[in-house]
Amino acid sequence: MTSADTAVLDDPVGRSLRGHHAGLARQLGRAATYLPDVATFAAVSPAADSADWADLARLLGPGGFADMFSCPSAPPPDWEPAFVLEGRQMIWPRDRPGQANTDGVVELGAADVPEMLDLVARTQPGPFWARTHELGTYLGIRTDGRLMAMAGERFRPPGWTEISAVCTAPEARGRGHAVRLVSALVARVVARNERPFLHVAETNTAAIALYERLGFESRTHVTFRGFRTP
Repeated sequence: MTSADTAVLDDPVGRSLRGHHAGLARQLGRAATYLPDVATFAAVSPAADSADWADLARLLGPGGFADMFSCPSAPPPDWEPAFVLEGRQMIWPRDRPGQANTDGVVELGAADVPEMLDLVARTQPGPFWARTHELGTYLGIRTDGRLMAMAGERFRPPGWTEISAVCTAPEARGRGHAVRLVSALVARVVARNERPFLHVAETNTAAIALYERLGFESRTHVTFRGFRTP
């Protein structure tokens, strides 16, 4: 596996929007955000000034929502705080191979979006919209034709792919679906000479323990913040 620079993970949103996901982005100056229905994540320069925040406000429009990662600069005081969530960033060790049991794992696409949105609504794994699946590959597991679990790819900073939207229907938990899906995605990412990473809330101790068992290592603390523009 090729070496990947961990520094790009300090700004996974911005590096994705200005790189692999540029075709799904809106940009103005040093501000960028995803297209509507793809994601609400936004980024400004780590040394953002008032002009950068004004550019982001123009991109989002009045009352627009900005989902920010650990941005070292704060928005203007007239931006309304929406939430704060403490979490951690975990990474796949360099040169560790990916192995997966893909029995029953299927690739999901546009035709599966209604079921994906329904599963997300029931499990609340994090932000997911009608076009979020366009960010990367999404995999699922069905039981009697019904989507019971899924996971997919989100941010794509250079050399890395984030695994996200890991969720299992309550009635299907305890069957190893999350392990199978995450492992399948890890194997795909490693096969294209990239390294997997992910984000998880600090309060989700069960998920942290699962990812550690799979081989992920904690890299850094992150703070997720949401704001609404004036």
